[in-house]
Amino acid sequence: MERNVTLIGLFAALIVALGFVPAIPLGFGVPITLQSLGVMLAGAVLGSWRGALAVLLVQALVAIGLPVLAGGRGGLGIFVGPTAGFLIGWLPAAFVTGLIVERLRRVPVALAAGIGATLGGIVIMYALGILGFWLVKNAGLNPGDAPMSLWAATLIMAPFIPGDLIKVVVTGLVARTIAQYRPSALLARG
Repeated sequence: MERNVTLIGLFAALIVALGFVPAIPLGFGVPITLQSLGVMLAGAVLGSWRGALAVLLVQALVAIGLPVLAGGRGGLGIFVGPTAGFLIGWLPAAFVTGLIVERLRRVPVALAAGIGATLGGIVIMYALGILGFWLVKNAGLNPGDAPMSLWAATLIMAPFIPGDLIKVVVTGLVARTIAQYRPSALLARG
Protein backbone atom coordinates (compact mmCIF):
# COMPACT_ATOMS: atom_id res chain seq x y z
CA MET A 1 0.00 0.00 0.00
CA GLU A 2 2.76 2.44 0.96
CA ARG A 3 4.57 1.72 -2.31
CA ASN A 4 1.40 2.48 -4.28
CA VAL A 5 0.92 5.81 -2.52
CA THR A 6 4.56 6.72 -3.12
CA LEU A 7 4.37 5.89 -6.82
CA ILE A 8 1.08 7.75 -7.28
CA GLY A 9 2.69 10.81 -5.68
CA LEU A 10 5.82 10.38 -7.77
CA PHE A 11 3.88 10.28 -11.04
CA ALA A 12 1.75 13.25 -9.95
CA ALA A 13 5.03 15.08 -9.35
CA LEU A 14 6.26 14.00 -12.80
CA ILE A 15 3.13 15.42 -14.45
CA VAL A 16 3.62 18.68 -12.54
CA ALA A 17 7.36 18.80 -13.36
CA LEU A 18 6.64 18.36 -17.07
CA GLY A 19 4.55 21.52 -16.77
CA PHE A 20 7.72 23.46 -15.98
CA VAL A 21 9.06 22.73 -19.44
CA PRO A 22 8.12 25.96 -21.20
CA ALA A 23 4.81 25.69 -23.01
CA ILE A 24 4.44 26.91 -26.55
CA PRO A 25 1.50 29.31 -26.44
CA LEU A 26 -0.86 29.39 -29.40
CA GLY A 27 -3.26 32.18 -30.23
CA PHE A 28 -6.46 30.30 -29.43
CA GLY A 29 -5.86 29.47 -25.78
CA VAL A 30 -4.49 25.91 -25.86
CA PRO A 31 -0.69 25.69 -25.38
CA ILE A 32 1.59 22.82 -26.41
CA THR A 33 2.89 21.20 -23.20
CA LEU A 34 4.60 17.99 -22.10
CA GLN A 35 2.17 17.26 -19.28
CA SER A 36 0.14 14.87 -21.43
CA LEU A 37 3.30 12.73 -21.70
CA GLY A 38 3.21 12.40 -17.91
CA VAL A 39 -0.44 11.34 -18.10
CA MET A 40 0.39 8.66 -20.68
CA LEU A 41 3.35 7.44 -18.62
CA ALA A 42 1.28 7.31 -15.44
CA GLY A 43 -1.21 4.97 -17.08
CA ALA A 44 1.37 2.85 -18.91
CA VAL A 45 3.62 2.36 -15.87
CA LEU A 46 1.25 2.43 -12.90
CA GLY A 47 -1.76 0.80 -14.53
CA SER A 48 -5.33 1.97 -14.82
CA TRP A 49 -6.32 2.81 -11.24
CA ARG A 50 -2.99 4.03 -9.92
CA GLY A 51 -2.39 6.11 -13.06
CA ALA A 52 -5.84 7.66 -12.75
CA LEU A 53 -5.21 8.42 -9.07
CA ALA A 54 -1.94 10.20 -9.95
CA VAL A 55 -3.87 12.37 -12.40
CA LEU A 56 -6.66 12.94 -9.89
CA LEU A 57 -4.07 14.20 -7.40
CA VAL A 58 -2.79 16.72 -9.95
CA GLN A 59 -6.35 17.80 -10.77
CA ALA A 60 -7.02 18.32 -7.06
CA LEU A 61 -3.90 20.48 -6.79
CA VAL A 62 -5.13 22.54 -9.75
CA ALA A 63 -8.60 22.87 -8.20
CA ILE A 64 -7.25 24.23 -4.92
CA GLY A 65 -5.34 26.86 -6.84
CA LEU A 66 -1.78 25.61 -6.94
CA PRO A 67 0.01 26.73 -10.11
CA VAL A 68 0.93 23.22 -11.27
CA LEU A 69 -0.15 23.43 -14.90
CA ALA A 70 2.07 24.62 -17.72
CA GLY A 71 2.60 28.35 -17.52
CA GLY A 72 1.97 28.37 -13.76
CA ARG A 73 -1.78 28.05 -14.11
CA GLY A 74 -4.11 26.72 -11.46
CA GLY A 75 -7.48 27.34 -9.85
CA LEU A 76 -11.07 26.40 -10.52
CA GLY A 77 -11.24 28.74 -13.52
CA ILE A 78 -9.10 26.30 -15.47
CA PHE A 79 -12.02 23.86 -15.38
CA VAL A 80 -14.16 26.26 -17.43
CA GLY A 81 -11.46 27.59 -19.77
CA PRO A 82 -10.47 26.48 -23.28
CA THR A 83 -8.23 23.68 -21.91
CA ALA A 84 -10.85 22.29 -19.50
CA GLY A 85 -11.75 19.33 -21.71
CA PHE A 86 -8.13 18.27 -21.96
CA LEU A 87 -7.57 18.61 -18.20
CA ILE A 88 -10.72 16.62 -17.47
CA GLY A 89 -9.69 14.15 -20.19
CA TRP A 90 -6.45 13.36 -18.38
CA LEU A 91 -8.27 11.09 -15.94
CA PRO A 92 -9.87 8.71 -18.47
CA ALA A 93 -6.75 8.99 -20.63
CA ALA A 94 -4.50 7.61 -17.89
CA PHE A 95 -7.08 4.98 -16.93
CA VAL A 96 -7.56 3.69 -20.49
CA THR A 97 -3.82 3.76 -21.21
CA GLY A 98 -3.19 1.64 -18.11
CA LEU A 99 -6.12 -0.68 -18.78
CA ILE A 100 -4.84 -1.48 -22.26
CA VAL A 101 -1.31 -2.19 -20.99
CA GLU A 102 -2.82 -4.44 -18.31
CA ARG A 103 -5.03 -6.34 -20.78
CA LEU A 104 -2.52 -6.78 -23.62
CA ARG A 105 -0.16 -9.00 -21.65
CA ARG A 106 0.76 -11.13 -24.67
CA VAL A 107 1.74 -8.08 -26.67
CA PRO A 108 5.26 -6.64 -26.20
CA VAL A 109 5.11 -3.93 -23.57
CA ALA A 110 6.32 -1.14 -25.88
CA LEU A 111 3.54 -1.89 -28.35
CA ALA A 112 0.91 -2.29 -25.62
CA ALA A 113 1.95 1.04 -24.08
CA GLY A 114 1.90 2.67 -27.51
CA ILE A 115 -1.58 1.35 -28.26
CA GLY A 116 -2.77 2.40 -24.80
CA ALA A 117 -1.26 5.88 -25.10
CA THR A 118 -2.76 6.30 -28.57
CA LEU A 119 -6.26 5.31 -27.50
CA GLY A 120 -6.17 6.93 -24.06
CA GLY A 121 -3.74 9.81 -24.51
CA ILE A 122 -4.83 10.84 -27.98
CA VAL A 123 -8.28 9.50 -28.91
CA ILE A 124 -9.99 9.93 -25.54
CA MET A 125 -8.09 13.03 -24.48
CA TYR A 126 -8.74 14.75 -27.82
CA ALA A 127 -12.41 13.76 -27.86
CA LEU A 128 -12.92 15.42 -24.48
CA GLY A 129 -10.49 18.25 -25.20
CA ILE A 130 -12.10 19.20 -28.49
CA LEU A 131 -15.57 18.94 -27.00
CA GLY A 132 -14.55 21.14 -24.06
CA PHE A 133 -12.88 23.69 -26.30
CA TRP A 134 -15.96 23.82 -28.54
CA LEU A 135 -18.32 24.20 -25.57
CA VAL A 136 -16.24 27.02 -24.04
CA LYS A 137 -15.96 28.84 -27.36
CA ASN A 138 -19.75 28.62 -27.86
CA ALA A 139 -20.75 29.39 -24.27
CA GLY A 140 -20.51 33.13 -24.75
CA LEU A 141 -18.11 33.57 -21.80
CA ASN A 142 -15.80 35.72 -23.88
CA PRO A 143 -17.72 38.37 -25.85
CA GLY A 144 -15.06 38.31 -28.58
CA ASP A 145 -15.59 34.63 -29.38
CA ALA A 146 -17.56 33.94 -32.54
CA PRO A 147 -19.65 30.74 -32.65
CA MET A 148 -17.61 27.77 -33.77
CA SER A 149 -18.58 24.43 -35.27
CA LEU A 150 -17.36 21.19 -33.74
CA TRP A 151 -15.52 20.49 -36.99
CA ALA A 152 -13.70 23.86 -36.77
CA ALA A 153 -12.68 23.06 -33.18
CA THR A 154 -11.36 19.69 -34.38
CA LEU A 155 -9.33 21.32 -37.16
CA ILE A 156 -7.82 23.78 -34.67
CA MET A 157 -6.61 20.88 -32.52
CA ALA A 158 -5.27 18.75 -35.40
CA PRO A 159 -1.77 20.34 -35.42
CA PHE A 160 -1.19 18.99 -31.89
CA ILE A 161 -1.49 15.36 -32.97
CA PRO A 162 2.03 14.88 -34.45
CA GLY A 163 3.60 16.03 -31.18
CA ASP A 164 1.35 13.70 -29.22
CA LEU A 165 2.34 10.81 -31.49
CA ILE A 166 5.95 11.49 -30.47
CA LYS A 167 4.79 11.29 -26.83
CA VAL A 168 3.20 7.91 -27.62
CA VAL A 169 6.54 6.61 -28.92
CA VAL A 170 8.35 7.95 -25.85
CA THR A 171 5.76 6.26 -23.61
CA GLY A 172 6.33 2.93 -25.36
CA LEU A 173 10.11 3.24 -25.11
CA VAL A 174 10.04 4.21 -21.43
CA ALA A 175 7.65 1.33 -20.61
CA ARG A 176 9.90 -1.12 -22.49
CA THR A 177 12.99 0.15 -20.69
CA ILE A 178 11.32 -0.18 -17.29
CA ALA A 179 10.11 -3.69 -18.19
CA GLN A 180 13.62 -4.64 -19.26
CA TYR A 181 15.59 -3.23 -16.34
CA ARG A 182 13.05 -2.97 -13.49
CA PRO A 183 10.15 -5.29 -14.35
CA SER A 184 8.69 -5.08 -10.84
CA ALA A 185 8.33 -1.30 -11.26
CA LEU A 186 6.01 -1.71 -14.24
CA LEU A 187 2.87 -2.08 -12.15
CA ALA A 188 0.60 -2.16 -15.21
CA ARG A 189 2.06 -5.58 -15.92
CA GLY A 190 2.57 -6.70 -12.31
